[in-house]
Amino acid sequence: MSVQATLSSVIGPDAPEVVDGGGEYLSKNPANLDDVVAKVALGTFETLVAATEQAQRAQKEWTQVPAPVRGRVIAGLGRLVEANKESLARLVTREIGKPYAEALGEVQEIVDTCDFFLGEGRRLYGQTVPSEMPDKQLFTFRVPVGVAVVITAGNFPVAVPSWYLVPALLCGNAVVWKPAEYAAGAARAVAELAWKAGVPKGVLNLVYTDGEATFKGLEASLEAGTVNKVGFTGSSAVGTRVGELCGRHLQNPCLELGGKNPMIVTEDADLDLAVEGALFSGWGTAGQRCTSLGNLIVHRDVKDEFTSRLDAALRAATVGEPGGDVLYGPMLDQKFADNFESILDTLQPHHSTLGSDSVGRISNDKPRKGFHGDPAAGLYYHPVLVDGMRTDDHIFRNETFGPIVGITTFDTLDEAIELGNAPGYGLSAAIYTTDPAKAFRFRQGIGAGMLSVNNSTSGAEAHLPFGGNGKSGNGSRQSGIWVLDQFTRWQSLNWDFSGKLQKAQMDVDTVEPELDFRLPPELGQL
Repeated sequence: MSVQATLSSVIGPDAPEVVDGGGEYLSKNPANLDDVVAKVALGTFETLVAATEQAQRAQKEWTQVPAPVRGRVIAGLGRLVEANKESLARLVTREIGKPYAEALGEVQEIVDTCDFFLGEGRRLYGQTVPSEMPDKQLFTFRVPVGVAVVITAGNFPVAVPSWYLVPALLCGNAVVWKPAEYAAGAARAVAELAWKAGVPKGVLNLVYTDGEATFKGLEASLEAGTVNKVGFTGSSAVGTRVGELCGRHLQNPCLELGGKNPMIVTEDADLDLAVEGALFSGWGTAGQRCTSLGNLIVHRDVKDEFTSRLDAALRAATVGEPGGDVLYGPMLDQKFADNFESILDTLQPHHSTLGSDSVGRISNDKPRKGFHGDPAAGLYYHPVLVDGMRTDDHIFRNETFGPIVGITTFDTLDEAIELGNAPGYGLSAAIYTTDPAKAFRFRQGIGAGMLSVNNSTSGAEAHLPFGGNGKSGNGSRQSGIWVLDQFTRWQSLNWDFSGKLQKAQMDVDTVEPELDFRLPPELGQL
C-alpha cells in the first residue's frame, strides 16, 4: 500500500497557528489515479503574507551568517540530496509521472547545483576600483536583495526550484517557496532536506496555495514592502501578470516562462542523429518541458526521408508506466490532460497525424502498440507528429505542452531562421547540420537564449545560464554565476581618508597635453 502524506504550509518557528483555510488539494499519481500521494491543506493569501513577514524577520539574522558558512550549508544540502537520491527520484516519478531515469537525472541536477554554488560562498566577489583623486578608495560589494518569493511549476518539481533556492539562500536571502500543488510532496521533501542541512525554518518557508491566492498574497506583500524579489517559472500568460505586478513596485522579477522551441534540420544533417534528438526533446516527459521541441523545420530535400524515419522511431518507442524503460509516461495532472485535449481539437483537415495508430487518450478502444502497463489507470496520451503544419496553425504559434510536434519545410537557411523566430518565444532552439557556417549563421539569427548544435532542445547544466527572451522570459538567467545578479544587488562604497572634502569631477588634478605641438620635419618624415 502506498504511503499517503498530509501536508500543510511551513512558515517558520513563530508562524501563526492557522496556515490553511484555502481548501484541500489531492496530489494524485498521474500514472495511477487511485494512488493519492498527498492530501494538501491549502493556505489563503494571508498565509503567503505571513510567510513573507516571517522571512523578513529571519533574513536579518541569516545575512549575518558569513557567506562561507552559508556555502557549507549548501554543501550539506547537496550531500543530503545525494544520500536520498533514489527515494527522492521515486517520489518524483510517483507524484508527476516522470520516467524514473529522468527523475534520477533531475535529482542529480540539485547535487550539481549545490556543488557549483558552495564555492560561491567563498567568492561572491566585489572589486576595488581606482579613484580619480588621491587618498581615496572605491569598493563594490554584492549584498542580498532580502526576501525572495519563488513560485515554481511541477514539471521539474525538484531541479528547477534548486536553481532559485540554492543561490538565493547562499547569497543571504530568505525565501518563501510556493510550489505547484500537484508536486506538493516532492517540494516538502526538498524543503525537509534543506532544513536538515542547516537552513533555518523562517529563512526557507514553504507555502501551499492556489494560483489566485498566491497572486493576491504577492500583491499584498509587495504593497507592504515584505518582498524584494520574485522568481516565477510557469506559463507566459501568468508570467505576464507577475511581471506587471512587480513592475508597479519597481521590481524586476526573474521570469522563466514557456517555449515554442524550433529544431532546424538541414540538407546535410546526420538524419539518424536528428531523429534521435527530435524523439527525446519532442516527446520526452510527454512534451511537458518548457524546452520541449515545438516545431520541426526540415529542409525540403530531406523532409520526406526524415519524416519517415521519425514516424518509425516514434511508433517503435515505448510509452507507459514511468517506472519502466519508457520514452514517456502520463500527463502531469488532469489540468494538463484537459489542456492537451484542447490542443488536439485545433488539428485541421490539412494535417496528417503520424507516430501512433490513434490520437488522444490511450485506452482499450484506442490502444497504443507496445504500451507498458495499464493505460486505464492513468493519464496516458498517444504521441502525435503533425505533418502539413502551416504558419497560421495554432500548433505552430502556441506552446502545446504535450506529446505533439509539428513539421514544416524550408528552402534557405534564412527562411528556416525566420520560421524559428516567428512564434515570438525565445527559450531554446537547435540545428542539426554538418556545416559549421550554417551553425554560426543560425546562432547569429535565432532569438532564443539557449542554442544547441547537433543536440536536442532540452538539457541544462548547472554552470550554464538558463533562460529565454520574448514570450519565454524577460532576459533574466538562472544557473551559473549569472543567477547571482538575480539575488544580489551591487553596493558601492567610496572611502576618503584625505582629511578634506574632495568633490568628484571638480577637485580632480588634470594633465593637459600640448595640443598645438606638431612633429618636426626630421621626425615627421622618418
